Amino acid sequence: MRFLLIGDVIGKPGRQCLRDLLPRIIQNYDIDFTIANGENLASGTGFNEKTANELFTYGVDVLTMGNHVWDKREAIPYIDREKRIVRPINYPPGTPGQGYGTFHAHGKTIGIINACGRVFMPALDCPFRTVEKAVQRLKKETNIILVDFHAEATSEKIALGRYLDGTVSAVVGTHTHVQTADERILTHGTAYITDLGMTGPRESVLGVDPEIVLRKFTTQMPARFEVATKGPLQFNAVYVDVDETTGLACEISRISDLHEL
Repeated sequence: MRFLLIGDVIGKPGRQCLRDLLPRIIQNYDIDFTIANGENLASGTGFNEKTANELFTYGVDVLTMGNHVWDKREAIPYIDREKRIVRPINYPPGTPGQGYGTFHAHGKTIGIINACGRVFMPALDCPFRTVEKAVQRLKKETNIILVDFHAEATSEKIALGRYLDGTVSAVVGTHTHVQTADERILTHGTAYITDLGMTGPRESVLGVDPEIVLRKFTTQMPARFEVATKGPLQFNAVYVDVDETTGLACEISRISDLHEL
């Protein structure tokens, strides 16, 4: 099976980019299942029912999240109802939503896990232990398991990839919004990349209007971040080919497209 994993989708520009590019990419790359990180869907921070449903209509099968998952209060009841959304598994017990889930495509069961890192991030449960337990549960149903690790530190992402190598199909990093050039198949067959990158405005600072960010850096005064709206859009993702029997990866390849509105 071939999976498409899309980097953090940033606000309206990111949603427009998916609207215009995703159907063609799914067709051209012969994609079987699509996962996108959606924690920045609504105005660049958080998500809501409208923005999530918008991506589902464009061809996204599952949305993963991150540290901004709770930024829009109206999303809290929705995340309990919508099973196509997977939020970080290492939030405390009783948190709305699900940290992992099973999905189906082409007669196969697919396990998706989301987790947040702890280095330079809010204090949560150990991502290594919580993800490992979820993998053990999912293994009873499927060998095809993909992990979105939403984390800041490169070392923590690489460490989780090594920790899960051979037990999951892929570990992909999100959160830093810059696509890394280290995609590879690890020693025991797990596909890995440190960060998928960002889908949204290219002429920006991680999706934010650069003038606002520069003003904040040069004055050290508070600033309200707004999504950049000028210039071309970028689409960052990888596709991963997975052996349906073993659940191990056969190939991982980066996708980086530009789109003029």
